[in-house]
Amino acid sequence: MTRIPDRKLPPRLPRTGICCLLTCFLLLLAACSPDTAATISPSPVPSHTATTSASATTSVTDRPASAGDERILYVVFAGGSSDIFVMNADGSGVTRLTTNPAYDNYPAWSPDGTRIVFQSQRDGNDQIYVMGADGSGATRLTQNQATDSFPAWSPDGMQIVFQSDRDGNDEIYRMNADGSLQTNLTQNAADDSLPAWSPDGMKIMFQSNRDGNHEFYVMNADGSQTINLSNNPTYDFARGWSPDGMKIAFVTDRAINNEVFLMNADGGDVINLSQNPANDWSPVWSPDGQRIAFVSNRDGNSEIYIMNLDGSGVVNLTNLSTNELYPVWSADGTRIAFVSEGGGLKSEGGKMYEIYVMLADGSAMTNLTNNPDHDWAPDWYP
Repeated sequence: MTRIPDRKLPPRLPRTGICCLLTCFLLLLAACSPDTAATISPSPVPSHTATTSASATTSVTDRPASAGDERILYVVFAGGSSDIFVMNADGSGVTRLTTNPAYDNYPAWSPDGTRIVFQSQRDGNDQIYVMGADGSGATRLTQNQATDSFPAWSPDGMQIVFQSDRDGNDEIYRMNADGSLQTNLTQNAADDSLPAWSPDGMKIMFQSNRDGNHEFYVMNADGSQTINLSNNPTYDFARGWSPDGMKIAFVTDRAINNEVFLMNADGGDVINLSQNPANDWSPVWSPDGQRIAFVSNRDGNSEIYIMNLDGSGVVNLTNLSTNELYPVWSADGTRIAFVSEGGGLKSEGGKMYEIYVMLADGSAMTNLTNNPDHDWAPDWYP
């Protein structure tokens, strides 16, 4: 059985060398298989068909995706480094926010959209930084020789949780948004990773192998009252709650293959939503909490699908011959950005990745980045 990484679980970049980029993308390609600042112009995708699970088809007509005042953060991998860019939601207004020979990665908007937290190797090892939304005032928040990674804002923008191995193993830390009061919340000999805040900011979810297998846990924001929510001998992976904090969608191999399951926030009423012999992963809640986008290779390659909360109404939104990954909803729920495997990267004999956007019904699919480098990790303006 092939273990599928979640969209928020890309392989950690090695400290040095171009191999870090190749490792990241090769692992994702393997997971997606059935067996396992130049000018950038948006490029409309030829008309395609969104396919329902009952094999019915819906005709799609291409039309420009509305941009409004929304922006999308993303990462560009090129020339042995990566930098953070921002663009309008129609692909215009591309702006490079970081210019550094090291790797700048995992950017995330603050809840009010005025700041961006990110991870960088610019000072020799992975550390957490913050900058203004225009790229100004980049400030290093963590100051140690270990690896600090995967930062996440609290809902009020006052605190940041992150993963660090400064105590010899991966632990979950919390700090104020200015870098002060850094506190180890987990204090466990196992590896604890990938923290995420609850919508009300009262709890933090994280992954851990402390009980012998990969599970997701929840604790209070001060690190107290840790609970193993998944509590199953299989692999279970979750990255947060429904918008109202009442449900958790997660990926598990307890049905042999990777499936999308749903549970109540207290761990009760667990159900299998996807129920398909293929691999399904990367569940992402719509802003209204009524639908879940996810990735599946049930049609032979990884595609972006959507379903209702009871698992009904499954639709293949992308329906392309390439691999599509990393779905992200716009704040108003009308569009989905994602990463698509595009043309060949001749220098490495692989594929380049582009950022696309489409309406939530799969129509108006547009290549926003359309350039020869790898474009990754889209994050909509909040």
